[in-house]
Amino acid sequence: MFSHIMIGANNIEESKKFYDATMGVLGFGAGTVDPKGRCFYMSESGILALSVPIDGQPASHGNGSTIGFNVTSTEQGDAWHAAGLANGGTTCEDAPGVRAGGGMGDMYLAYLRDPAGNKICALMRM
Repeated sequence: MFSHIMIGANNIEESKKFYDATMGVLGFGAGTVDPKGRCFYMSESGILALSVPIDGQPASHGNGSTIGFNVTSTEQGDAWHAAGLANGGTTCEDAPGVRAGGGMGDMYLAYLRDPAGNKICALMRM
């Protein structure tokens, strides 16, 4: 459905450190910084990109926005969350764990804010 997701970052190196750690837990290599200073994480199914905003204004998170990453186990989700906290992220929402998903079934969820305040989540459907 998506070709890519680009999120704003105020400090590419700080955000790259955070995403290198969290994406590494998910099996992806370190991000690649292009000549324009943007950082890319490539996969066969899509691209995650980090960029200083083109308009020159500070990056800010989208209120109500969340980017979700699939995990294959609760242990991988816990490791993803821990890697994020150790690399400049902050926890948000409830503690990582299984939650009732209503009509979507139970899900494991772990939420973080990246160094620029973007809300991200690790998810596994039970």
